[in-house]
Amino acid sequence: MQLRRKKRDVPELNTTSTADISFMLLVFFLVTSSMDADKGLGRKLSPPDEPQQELRDINRSNVLQIRIDESDALFCDDQPVTLEQLQQHVESFVASRQTDRYVIAVETDSKTSYNAYFEMQDAVVAAYHSLREKMAKSKYGHPLSQCTQEELDAIAERYPQRISEALPLNKKEEIINKK
Repeated sequence: MQLRRKKRDVPELNTTSTADISFMLLVFFLVTSSMDADKGLGRKLSPPDEPQQELRDINRSNVLQIRIDESDALFCDDQPVTLEQLQQHVESFVASRQTDRYVIAVETDSKTSYNAYFEMQDAVVAAYHSLREKMAKSKYGHPLSQCTQEELDAIAERYPQRISEALPLNKKEEIINKK
């Protein structure tokens, strides 16, 4: 005797709300997750159509030389320094200049790490910020963040950021050898 099996119907799943649930989960994860912000340097570049500024001769005493070698060692006027010492050197150098004919010359090696470079740039920017903050408090009686645009312009005119970056040492040698 042969037993016949009864065919069973498989119940269907109701999937009409699956798309809605997926969309809500996607929105939830996008809203609750955090995105890492890119780090960078705030620098104002001249517009490409602006004519080149004329080159000026600057006295050697008005140049602060900062160098980072291939092992990320930091030097200020050929003396090894820490980041804190660099900030102090930049601050005293810029504060002692009564003319705008000074420059901070930065030179790196092609093997210098980005981290060392950014830390050096942060120290230089912190020195300028400290000088500008002191001037705002002494001259205007309030912090830099509360200065008007005219006050900010006057402070930036007194302490302009004059940073010159040279080609990495190894790149200079390659260019010279190609000629």
